[in-house]
Amino acid sequence: MLCKTVWAIYGRHIPEHQYMRISKKQVCMLIGLLISAGAYAQQNNPPVSLKTLLNNINQNAPTLLTDSSAILIKQAQAAETRGNWLPNLKLNYQADYGTNNNTAGPYFGFGIIPSNSRGVRPESNTTTVSANVGVVALDWELYNFGAYGAQNKVASSDVRVQQNQFQGSKYQLQAYTINTYLQLLRLQNYLSIQLRNIKRNAEIRRSVQSLAKSGVRAGVDTSIAEAELSKARLNYIELNNQFKKLQLQLSSLSGLPYTSIIPDTTVDDKLMKAPVTIGQLTLDTVDHPVINYYKSVYNNSLQREDMVKKSYNPKILFEGAVWGRGSSVDANDHFNSLDSGWGFDRGNYLVGIGISYNLFDLRRKQLKLSTQKAATYYNRKKLEEQKQLLAVNASQADVELETAQQRLQEIPHQLKAATDGYRQKLSLYKNGLTDIIELNAALNILYRAETDFAEARYAFANALFQKAVTENQVGAVLTLLK
Repeated sequence: MLCKTVWAIYGRHIPEHQYMRISKKQVCMLIGLLISAGAYAQQNNPPVSLKTLLNNINQNAPTLLTDSSAILIKQAQAAETRGNWLPNLKLNYQADYGTNNNTAGPYFGFGIIPSNSRGVRPESNTTTVSANVGVVALDWELYNFGAYGAQNKVASSDVRVQQNQFQGSKYQLQAYTINTYLQLLRLQNYLSIQLRNIKRNAEIRRSVQSLAKSGVRAGVDTSIAEAELSKARLNYIELNNQFKKLQLQLSSLSGLPYTSIIPDTTVDDKLMKAPVTIGQLTLDTVDHPVINYYKSVYNNSLQREDMVKKSYNPKILFEGAVWGRGSSVDANDHFNSLDSGWGFDRGNYLVGIGISYNLFDLRRKQLKLSTQKAATYYNRKKLEEQKQLLAVNASQADVELETAQQRLQEIPHQLKAATDGYRQKLSLYKNGLTDIIELNAALNILYRAETDFAEARYAFANALFQKAVTENQVGAVLTLLK
């Protein structure tokens, strides 16, 4: 029977002058070779499980690699923030040539104003002198009433936000992968249906040709049968093109060769056999990636509020300096040779503790804190929105799952009736009791019933995984596929 079917499908492509030279035995040998080649290809390209695909994507997806690098940036920034408490210890030295010709009078410093330590002389003296000075200065914000700690908490919170954003990216990519994998599985089922449809159309064409040669049927039936067969082949080509597109999309994420990404056809059956486990799925509110991300954003905003409060606190400063000086002008106001100005003639040190506070920072703190509280309020509402949205999506997934189960219970009746109707119409047509139009109508009803059945299986698996994704229970569903 298989030999006859393939002969009916592909026999028309053989030129007439070679048609009689090819025996059915040779056709069967060709079929055997094709089946062997298909079995070999299946062994070298076994189905890829959804769990395996998800693991490969978690390791190789370019978007995840980029997001993981962003975590390193935040960690480096946190380490940088922890170094804010370090003091400033500056080493300074300069050697100068110039004059020592002062005058009295106050002024505000602006820009760089050269310093001259000699008092006012009775008359102007522009004799050149040499001098040098070396200073070691320590400047340390010793204590700022919790500002350093608040900065560090914000930096650590930034890291957690980025980490949760990375987990959110994995979560979204997981949902995309599952959806694409199920679509790939649906297309694979459609391809199988389309192959059966091609075989049926080939069988109808063979019957039409036989009846037309015997004069029972008009030649136009042959043309109609030929058109339907060609349409079935074109549909198969289009479905196969869509199948390969999805394979390429998954390949770009997983790093697997696209030809090796073949979905497991047993997924639907395994999922439909575990209704008790399915009913036990509940929304994960403790470790859900979406909730954790918005919760970390909200906590980060609270930490920033605390940082704003403490950043305007008074600052206790520790200052220290050691310096030495030398000059070509001596204590008696004699201008000696320029060479005598090198080296240090005097040395000094200074140590002190001070406190600094800007009274207008009170107003600045109020304004900035008001802005930050508005951001905190927004982030809190966003967190509540996401919790509510997840709850709604979970309820919607329950409805979709229940509907899919009801559809699966009804579909077999449609499929059986459509199959019986097609067989009856084919038998009637072969006996000349109906026409090609009614036969094609019965065939289309059967084709629609088969596609409806495949769609119902996809809808069930998709609804279940949508529920699992929404409730962060994908791992529990994946255990059903072992």
